Amino acid sequence: MRRVSSSKSSSRAQLAERALLRIDGKPVAVAVKLNPRARRLIVKVHPSTGEVSVVAPTKRSIDHAIDFARGETDWIAERLKQVPPTVPLGLGARILYRGEEHVIRRGEGRRTPAWIDHEDGNRIIRVTGETEHAARRVVDVLKREAKKVLEARAFYYAQQLGTAPKHVTVRDTASRWGSCSTKRSLSFSWRLILAPPFVLDYVVAHEVAHMREMNHGPRFWRLVEELVGNTEKPQAWLREKGSLLHRYVPRSLPGTARAPAIGTR
Repeated sequence: MRRVSSSKSSSRAQLAERALLRIDGKPVAVAVKLNPRARRLIVKVHPSTGEVSVVAPTKRSIDHAIDFARGETDWIAERLKQVPPTVPLGLGARILYRGEEHVIRRGEGRRTPAWIDHEDGNRIIRVTGETEHAARRVVDVLKREAKKVLEARAFYYAQQLGTAPKHVTVRDTASRWGSCSTKRSLSFSWRLILAPPFVLDYVVAHEVAHMREMNHGPRFWRLVEELVGNTEKPQAWLREKGSLLHRYVPRSLPGTARAPAIGTR
């Protein structure tokens, strides 16, 4: 299940070189990538991270890649304006968890490095220890929760289809919310734990359905609908808000924290 990037095409590519362009008076790093499957030079801006790249179809065209990107600076500038500001995961930062805003605060009285505090109606992620370790501990607890929830939902939906995944892994992927291999190995982005439950359930059901149908044909979509019902609502959420899940960066910075679509029919 791929996200949609802000680009004039989409492709996998290998890094060839990097260069700097001045856009709106600021230096912007541009990665030049080689992809023989590309038919022409393509400029891309990642909608979540703001990474700018140029994909070249041949080694000969690499020499012209930066000049090509320089001619697209207005387009690049517009896309960069749409990239959400990052949120360093330090104490006091606000972060989504299961679709609801939580605040990161110091915790006491437990040996656990970090935990989700919902006692007395709280929406808090508690962190113990040194301040410089807060971001890592927040990410650790979120990954742990993501693994637990994603694995449980994957087996739940798979059971309804009379099958079971061989492996369920959780990663921090940039181009996919989830994937399914021909050997029934499922992989998901841990950041799905930040999204509302109906979004996470849809992504899991989407990948589980691929264990029966490795395509996006009518039978595949019928399976997804059998598992979760409405598919348009979670698709719309990911299309409109999915990039926000990547604004959270796993590092603590001083000061106050600032506050892809997928396969469709």
